Amino acid sequence: MICWINPFTGLAGDMLLAALLDAGAPIEPVRAAVAATGLTGWELTAERVSEHGLAATRVHVRVTDHAVDHAVERRAAELIALASAAVPQPVAARAVAALQAIAEVEARIHDADPASVHLHELGGHDTIVDVVGVAAAMHALGVDDVVCAPLPLGTGRVRSAHGVIPAPAPATLALLTGAAVIGTDIPGETVTPTGAALLRALDARFDPVPAMTVRATGYGAGTRSLADRPNVVAVTLGERLRGGGGGGDGGGGGDVVTVLETNLDDVTGEVLGHVIARSLEAGALDAWATPAVMKKGRPGHVLHLLVRPQDRDTLQELLFVETGTLGVRRSTVDRMVLPRWFETVHVDGVPVSVKHGPHGAKPEHDDLVVAAGRLGLPVRAVAERAMRLSSGSVA
Repeated sequence: MICWINPFTGLAGDMLLAALLDAGAPIEPVRAAVAATGLTGWELTAERVSEHGLAATRVHVRVTDHAVDHAVERRAAELIALASAAVPQPVAARAVAALQAIAEVEARIHDADPASVHLHELGGHDTIVDVVGVAAAMHALGVDDVVCAPLPLGTGRVRSAHGVIPAPAPATLALLTGAAVIGTDIPGETVTPTGAALLRALDARFDPVPAMTVRATGYGAGTRSLADRPNVVAVTLGERLRGGGGGGDGGGGGDVVTVLETNLDDVTGEVLGHVIARSLEAGALDAWATPAVMKKGRPGHVLHLLVRPQDRDTLQELLFVETGTLGVRRSTVDRMVLPRWFETVHVDGVPVSVKHGPHGAKPEHDDLVVAAGRLGLPVRAVAERAMRLSSGSVA
């Protein structure tokens, strides 16, 4: 399931949780996941509200233990220990990843140890409930691919435990490294550190709306009221459209894919061939290299990978590791894929697969090589025989 996040006025952990509940995530598994952490003295409720005429869901985290301060300060390690006990394990893993990201940036900003850094505004019950809750809601909905529109960033000042600081807050900006952002006329904090950390933990991509069949949309309202617009984040859930190249079902259609490219002038042809083969084995839809003249007249190659969006980061890392390149370009492209189907013919008893499309057919080269070796014939001769035996041949 794909989850497309549209942060119309910004993003916070409670807004994302509310939107997921509004889109159909059941609240009981969310409560159960939080309860498993061992956190006590809290209550999670959801209510329907209207934001400038738009129906939405707003969540509330109420501290029921009066001995516990709502804005209690905790060490990051304490929050991470709580989150690690969430159930099931994938929920705990995502929640821990979000809190570790917060701990790392806070430690870097304050020149402290991530294990001992104290969280002030982020140390309360609501942080655990929001982080574990979002992870649990995503798990309950079966979301395995998260895509986010550019995040609108406000300006001005915000008040923190360390005094007045510029908006966006330093922790938020650090957590948004690599994210797509745009400016907005909304003053103050529009994206919270928790919201930014959750996008990291969810491996969110910042790409156009993915090709999908829409199943549900939910709206999550924030606690802040805006004068001229609803303060909401929208999530749309959908099932991935199956293109002929990426879906594996042979059907045609359009889909959105990512192109990874890197310029190489210091690798051998053997390495290029190895990386192309490894990339295809790792799930690339296609891989190829084109000759190029690099700076100072050096001969080189541009290595290209066509990949599914959800495989982008894995294959990008493969390029870095295998080639030693210092940079990879990424671009999102639309493609149209025609339907195809396969049949197997037998050339003198040796099977050869033939791929058919709307405008032609072609035997698979690897099968031709095997058959040619067994029959003692040229590859071209085996191909001609295979095509004569194919249902796509012309009498």
